[in-house]
Amino acid sequence: MITSLGIRQSFGIFMMPVSDYFHTGREFFSFAIALQNLLFGAFQPFVGMAADRWGPKRIIILGSASYAAGLYLTSITVEPTMIYLSLGVLVGLGLSATSYVIVLGAVAKVVPAQHAAKAFGLTTAAGSFGMFAMIPGAQTLLSIYDWQSAMQIFAVMCSFIVVFAFFINMAKGEAHTHTVHEDLQTLKEALKEAFTHKGYWLIHIGFFVCGFHVMFIATHLPSYVLDKNLPASAAAMALAYVGIFNIFGSYFWGVMADRYSKRYVMSALYVMRTVVISAFVIFPTTEITAAVFGAAIGFCWLGTVPLTSGLVRQIFGSRYLSTLYGLVFFSHQVGSFLGAWTGGVIYDYYGSYEPIWWSAVALAFLSALIHLPINDKPVSRIRMETA
Repeated sequence: MITSLGIRQSFGIFMMPVSDYFHTGREFFSFAIALQNLLFGAFQPFVGMAADRWGPKRIIILGSASYAAGLYLTSITVEPTMIYLSLGVLVGLGLSATSYVIVLGAVAKVVPAQHAAKAFGLTTAAGSFGMFAMIPGAQTLLSIYDWQSAMQIFAVMCSFIVVFAFFINMAKGEAHTHTVHEDLQTLKEALKEAFTHKGYWLIHIGFFVCGFHVMFIATHLPSYVLDKNLPASAAAMALAYVGIFNIFGSYFWGVMADRYSKRYVMSALYVMRTVVISAFVIFPTTEITAAVFGAAIGFCWLGTVPLTSGLVRQIFGSRYLSTLYGLVFFSHQVGSFLGAWTGGVIYDYYGSYEPIWWSAVALAFLSALIHLPINDKPVSRIRMETA
């Protein structure tokens, strides 16, 4: 998680050097990242089903190979459209198999239900630490080497994910945490159960908004800060603050989700996003306000992950969590696609990011409202089992 998500969140640092190298506008690199995130989500349900059937170890090993290959091919291409295949398709597949859905699905099978959201928060925090570590690292590599060398170093780091995957062992945890009734449920029955649940679709919508936010900000915040005539170090540190404060935020929101109603905690998180993004757009952008924004938005950055995965687990159980959460994550990545891509489109058209910043504010407020009516009680199948 540290390696996979840390590298992923550093891609915004590469927008300017890659765009300058290929003599393209920002929309080109934005679309590559957007495609990566869309495919990250599109692959996710299928990768999740494979992990539910064959276990996460094999999936993570295959994913790390795809991730490393995508980064290396990106570094050696001389044809800009090839980046859509390497940074878009291969890295998107690699992310699907080495990040949230697969890892949280494994965690869900070895952690008691009453501590699941907290455990999800700790796991998400690992990815946040990667963001804190990798983004300044990416900036340092770019200052010493060219962007191609930085990509190659990241490719080598991805190959080490294979080593960590060999230590995953869920055999004992699965024997204790699966109920008999959940074991007897088929995948088709689980999908039907989820698709007829109104709250499941509201969770999809909320996670779509989260994806829109995080990838617009991760991809375009460095360029936005540079447009304000601030140094590149300020842009890198703003994203680094997102990462370090997300460590605390992910755990905090996970703890809150175990203590209080997850839907109300989720609404509170989106209210906080509404206020933070609005303030950043209204006030002048300086090194201090960029750092404060990074810290504030970081605190509520991926707190949605333990909350969303916790809601899915709470309602439907852990047996098919990788599949059901994988489908929800696809909605997140559709939002990520639009956030990353439209940020570049709007900038190239208007010469300003302001319209999309205010769109992000409106979506945050909408998401705060739609989580309130979610019925978060376990479905009757699980109530009957525990009765």
